[in-house]
Amino acid sequence: MKFSNCNGKRKVQYESSEPADFKVDEDGMVYAVRSFPLSSEHAKFLIYAQDKETQEKWQVAVKLSLKPTLPEDSVKESQEIEEIVFPRQVTKHNGHLQRQKRDWVIPPINLPENSRGPFPQELVRIRSDRDKNLSLRYSVTGPGADQPPTGIFIINPISGQLSVTKPLDRELIARFHLRAHAVDINGNQVENPIDIVINVIDMNDNRPEFLHQVWNGTVPEGSKPGTYVMTVTAIDADDPNALNGMLRYRILSQAPSTPSPNMFTINNETGDIITVAAGLDREKVQQYTLIIQATDMEGNPTYGLSNTATAVITVTDVNDNPPEFTAMTFYGEVPENRVDVIVANLTVTDKDQPHTPAWNAAYRITSGDPTGRFAIQTDPNSNDGLVTVVKPIDFETNRMFVLTVAAENQVPLAKGIQHPPQSTATVSVTVIDVNENPYFAPNPKIIRQEEGLHAGTMLTTFTAQDPDRYMQQNIRYTKLSDPANWLKIDPVNGQITTIAVLDRESPNVKNNIYNATFLASDNGIPPMSGTGTLQIYLLDINDNAPQVLPQEAETCETPDPNSINITALDYDIDPNAGPFAFDLPLSPATIKRNWTITRLNGDFAQLNLKIKFLEAGIYEVPIIITDSGNPPKSNISILRVKVCQCDSNGDCTDVDRIVGAGLGTGAIVAILLCIIILLVLVLMFVVWMKRRDKERQAKQLLIDPEDDVRDNILKYDEEGGGEEDQDYDLSQLQQPDTVEPDAIKPVGIRRLDERPIHAEPQYPVRSAAPHPGDIGDFINEGLKAADNDPTAPPYDSLLVFDYEGSGSTAGSLSSLNSSSSGGEQDYDYLNDWGPRFKKLADMYGGGDE
Repeated sequence: MKFSNCNGKRKVQYESSEPADFKVDEDGMVYAVRSFPLSSEHAKFLIYAQDKETQEKWQVAVKLSLKPTLPEDSVKESQEIEEIVFPRQVTKHNGHLQRQKRDWVIPPINLPENSRGPFPQELVRIRSDRDKNLSLRYSVTGPGADQPPTGIFIINPISGQLSVTKPLDRELIARFHLRAHAVDINGNQVENPIDIVINVIDMNDNRPEFLHQVWNGTVPEGSKPGTYVMTVTAIDADDPNALNGMLRYRILSQAPSTPSPNMFTINNETGDIITVAAGLDREKVQQYTLIIQATDMEGNPTYGLSNTATAVITVTDVNDNPPEFTAMTFYGEVPENRVDVIVANLTVTDKDQPHTPAWNAAYRITSGDPTGRFAIQTDPNSNDGLVTVVKPIDFETNRMFVLTVAAENQVPLAKGIQHPPQSTATVSVTVIDVNENPYFAPNPKIIRQEEGLHAGTMLTTFTAQDPDRYMQQNIRYTKLSDPANWLKIDPVNGQITTIAVLDRESPNVKNNIYNATFLASDNGIPPMSGTGTLQIYLLDINDNAPQVLPQEAETCETPDPNSINITALDYDIDPNAGPFAFDLPLSPATIKRNWTITRLNGDFAQLNLKIKFLEAGIYEVPIIITDSGNPPKSNISILRVKVCQCDSNGDCTDVDRIVGAGLGTGAIVAILLCIIILLVLVLMFVVWMKRRDKERQAKQLLIDPEDDVRDNILKYDEEGGGEEDQDYDLSQLQQPDTVEPDAIKPVGIRRLDERPIHAEPQYPVRSAAPHPGDIGDFINEGLKAADNDPTAPPYDSLLVFDYEGSGSTAGSLSSLNSSSSGGEQDYDYLNDWGPRFKKLADMYGGGDE
């Protein structure tokens, strides 16, 4: 029961009219106090609600009936329609208006979902006790009536009959809250609205649904019974608080069924899957497939609805199998002195899952390799052990190795495994002898010798050793490097002899040491060789005389204010160098008369003027320098001294320097080279100018350059014998462009007056737009071709030089002024031909002249 009050502050206490049979808790729950038979007739009792403060009391009637067990159609017929009456507003008591106690809140109407009808199906009848005096109209409002979803519930406005129009679905809407109204025909409210709650009773109309159709889980192999594996979950859309939504799980099948058909079990309420049997072995069964069933109605197989899903359980690997060698002994071989060579391949088997720490093998050498010459690496793909040489092996020292190796997994074996954790095997490695390089010992070899040894002196014996003791081989020696070419070596016994004088002061000697390299080669297959270095530490002898340093100096004409400091340069070293003794020679006498030398210390001396004044100039002063060798070595060294005029500070004021008095060899050579280069350039320029002048002369015209060649007649040969010479082919004058140049005829062929039968001559062709300077070349080439042409007319006849066009009114120019011309001719008309014929008019138009 639920009690509703207006202000919400009332504290009520519930009581039953039949407390011996029914009681009411403080939350309004009505329950039976005892067990008693209930007849088919309706039982009715009252429930009171009393205000604890005002003692005001309300009541509501409770009708009790047997739970229907008939079908829904029979239930409707067996029940009469409940009537809900609006509570009265006021009553008259002792002549005063008194408020009527309201009924209890209208109990909810329970309506099963998925009802089959017929529809509309009557639920309750709403009535007001004022319908006796007034004509009332009833209506309902709320979701399901006039609000979405509309039209589910309807009410007869006259009778107040509330009905449902279609089946309900609790999974969509589990409860409807409607409000009933009563108004008169004018629409005036005559009753306060009352609340009607309709509960949709759940029916088992939904099957359980698994969250996933396939569930994946893992379990380690060898797991003990009771090990948790995974949890499967299903949901039911029906009421979870009712039997329709209470699920139970069970395993329908297991595949494969080895080693036991019941390796797993499931908690029927939570869906947890655990192991119930021992014997999980990944090497035998890697995966199990379970069919899981979920049934509602608490698993009732008769009335419950069921659904299934698949659980795939993978058995994960643990290290329960150690690696095992496939053989007890492995064999390999390796050439000596080779490293990073695989000499043996160790193979193992492991039943665990490949490429996991439980399968990966780790190898180690337990004995047989005290010097650490071998190492074993694991092939990540095949899991094989690769025995590799990491340090060179000498055949002459070790011919064979016998190694003991062990293999184990990267992770330790699982607890309880009875197998040994590792497997062992033997590796026999044979060393192969190969031809090795001869080697010199010691290398380098150092000897001490005095410089100055003469050629042919035997210095030492430098031999090499052959490490191949078990091979019969010969070694021969050759010289590989000898910068100064001082040495030779005997090819058989390795004796080293000098072939030149050893000089410690040679530029090939560094820090008194001379290095020479020799090669030793054997006759093995293949032949091998080795090198050795001989270092000769040369001891100094006093073989170099000291020299003055510097070799040039300057001083003033008077002894004051400066002097010359000198030292000595000696290529020898102590004790064959300083301290030095400095002195002046006796001759010429002017040396000691003009100069004096004073020793400052063992390495320096001072040269000064002895006289008060010495004329400026260049003086060569010989100085005797003696070293401290045993025996000592002396040398007269020349010091070039420039005596100059000096200022008050002692600095020379002369312009000329010492280099002005004499030039060095390098300067002289440079000057000579510059002179030679200048002469060659001048000669080349002269030759070029002469060639250019010659070319210009060859291209000059044979006539006056002021006249146009094409406007004048050129005289280039003697005139011929007359008009009879005109018997020649003039076709060349008509089409000279067809004439092609030909090779020049041989010189020496004499021309005849009559034309021989020969091939047509070929004369040079003049270009269409020639340069004036090319005309001379063109004429010269034409003369050469005519002189060597046996088919040409007589030498005094017309020669073809160029084509001047057709239609000329001029006659032949052959044999001008010839005695056989037939008389005098008048050439005065040439003056009328214009300036182009002015030359001819001057030559032939002047009468007898």
